[in-house]
Amino acid sequence: MKTNIRTSFVLFLSLLLFSCDDDIKHEYTINEPIYMSTAEFKSAVKSEVSRNMEETGKIYFYGDYILVNEKFKGIHIINNTDPSNPVSEKFITIPGNIDMAVKDNMLYADSYTDLVVIDISDMNNISETKRFDDVFYYSLPPTNNNYRYSDIDPDKGIVVGWEVKRTSEKYQEPRFYPIYKYMANSFADSSSKNSGSNIGKAGSMARFMIIANTLYTLKSSNALNIYDISNPNEATLNGNLHLGWGIETIFAHNNHLFFGAQQGMYIYDISNPFAPKYVSEYSHFMSCDPVVVDDEYAYITLRSGNWCGQNNSQLDVVDITNLNAPSLLKSYNMENPYGLGIDGDLLFVCDGSAGLKIYDKSDPLSIATNHLTTFTEITPYDVIPLGEILVVISPEGLHQYDYSDINNIQLLSSIVIQSKD
Repeated sequence: MKTNIRTSFVLFLSLLLFSCDDDIKHEYTINEPIYMSTAEFKSAVKSEVSRNMEETGKIYFYGDYILVNEKFKGIHIINNTDPSNPVSEKFITIPGNIDMAVKDNMLYADSYTDLVVIDISDMNNISETKRFDDVFYYSLPPTNNNYRYSDIDPDKGIVVGWEVKRTSEKYQEPRFYPIYKYMANSFADSSSKNSGSNIGKAGSMARFMIIANTLYTLKSSNALNIYDISNPNEATLNGNLHLGWGIETIFAHNNHLFFGAQQGMYIYDISNPFAPKYVSEYSHFMSCDPVVVDDEYAYITLRSGNWCGQNNSQLDVVDITNLNAPSLLKSYNMENPYGLGIDGDLLFVCDGSAGLKIYDKSDPLSIATNHLTTFTEITPYDVIPLGEILVVISPEGLHQYDYSDINNIQLLSSIVIQSKD
């Protein structure tokens, strides 16, 4: 009897193991890469007719134009001669694009691993003039699911998207690849005033920054590339710098670069623009954080509920009167802040689902009590204050507000993303 029981148990176990192995070989869902050939990728930059915005990214202001990134696809060119009636004129296709900066009619933009230089002096005849190959770390576009990835074959070209498929291949351990995290750009309140140059202005989430004749681009979360763009037709890579871990954004002020990082803010002196020199840092809990700066204070938003990993959302005001020893002045609770901007005594905070918040920052110790107004009809991502006009980008579209009368801020215009339904 015991033998029969033992035999039955072994048979049951064998069937169980067989069943598990069968499950391992069973169908499952996977992200299959969609490729663009290398040859096609290298010649993909082109000007097209305007198109509807589908998924907004970062913003940049240049002359009479607003440039709006369409995540991983390219840049919308918006004629903003009349802010109450902005007109979408062109779309520049740039595969893998997230960041941008402009000087003297030359647009510098990332395209996955490459940096492309595009002449936009004639908006009807836009052309790529130069390409720096493989200057950014290779990364993959994100997915909107948690399925594992199929093998990547570099010989097939650049991965530009994913197709969800069912496969009957034998189960393998999940593969992990560097995924491009959509985050940061910078806000150059000083860049547009340098040497009389025709330099644009970015939002606080920027990772590209132009100061005078130098272009700074974050190559990765810990490395900076430095370009000499004094001759717009002969831009050259002129140096690089290893930074701290988790760098996300760049801001320029008074001959210094302020880097927003997951664990703090790093300050570098750029008296020698091609050899930035470390000055100091301000540390905070691990969080996603853009930064903007005036003569005395740095304003940093720290965001929770994201891959940065913490549960606190707040605005930090940091005293930088002594750049060698920045110190926290005060923190203010926020809901879910992203970008921010400053103009004189005004502070604009994109507080996510809590809306666009505007404060009087003349007394940094009383910012919360000097709350001027909140616009809750949008979910703002970043802002560019332009003196009297505030440019705001959100998942809902592009919006502009007239804040010339701070007691009567008016919505001037919106270019709204059309529903895909």
